[in-house]
Amino acid sequence: MGYYAVKKKRSFKDKIGLLLFFILVACIVYVITRIIISPTEAESDIEYIKVKSDYVLMLIQCILGLIVMFIPSIIERKKSIDIPDSMEILYFIFLFCAIVLGEVRDFYYIIPYWDTILHAFSAGMLASLGFSLVAILKKTERLKHYLSPFYIALFSFCFALTAGVVWEIYEYLADGLLSLNMQKYALADGTKLIGREALSDTMDDLIVDAIGALVITILGYYSLKKKENENQQSK
Repeated sequence: MGYYAVKKKRSFKDKIGLLLFFILVACIVYVITRIIISPTEAESDIEYIKVKSDYVLMLIQCILGLIVMFIPSIIERKKSIDIPDSMEILYFIFLFCAIVLGEVRDFYYIIPYWDTILHAFSAGMLASLGFSLVAILKKTERLKHYLSPFYIALFSFCFALTAGVVWEIYEYLADGLLSLNMQKYALADGTKLIGREALSDTMDDLIVDAIGALVITILGYYSLKKKENENQQSK
């Protein structure tokens, strides 16, 4: 019974991943078409419309999403590490919300705080992944030293926050090299922000990353502490 339950769960994860794959491929085809027919610059006497550079950003995000969606399966195959299916499903959902809804469907501009919601979600997900990684290493006996609940929680927090910092570095480099607007230093109509307003998107993202990761690590810490105390009392 347990075997078939696991098999069914895995097939559901694979279906979600396959659906995301085809959606991203369809988005890439759509964006390439828009790049071909869109103007290079918006005319000043008409309402704001997307230009080629806007669709180039979408194309980069879609291609990147298509690549990174295979990271969990590559890790599982190369490192013989079984990542929980629930984590992979959450990962696929995050990619869909960030790339398809956020970039292609303009949710970053249409839905208030969409970017903030995604950063909080991803930070919590990465912090949970940090706890899962330690548990996996313990189970495979690759981690032979005792780690206190505090140290595991600290690792998970740092893991999530570091991933957030790396993402902001990627956005900064992409904006500089490709003249994009991933860090939202300009409005949707191209108006450049100045001073603290130009930095607010990046700093807000990092602050939300820290808060989201901290909430999950605190919950994880008390959960591990409770289990440790129960094990000690049973002995």
